[in-house]
Amino acid sequence: MQVTINGSPREVPDSVTVRELVVHLGLADGPVAVEINREIITRAEHATRRVSGGDIVEVVHLVGGG
Repeated sequence: MQVTINGSPREVPDSVTVRELVVHLGLADGPVAVEINREIITRAEHATRRVSGGDIVEVVHLVGGG
């Protein structure tokens, strides 16, 4: 299915959860913040919240540094 991730159209598997999407994007190594259609998705919801075709997803991967 087609969704928009960080401003770019992308094909992702149908019925993917937020957690599965994060893994699909290769961002499972660290903490991420996810927003779908301008709604922040809490970490507790990542395993159950599904992404739908046409959704606008913003994913921020947090990295440490100094």
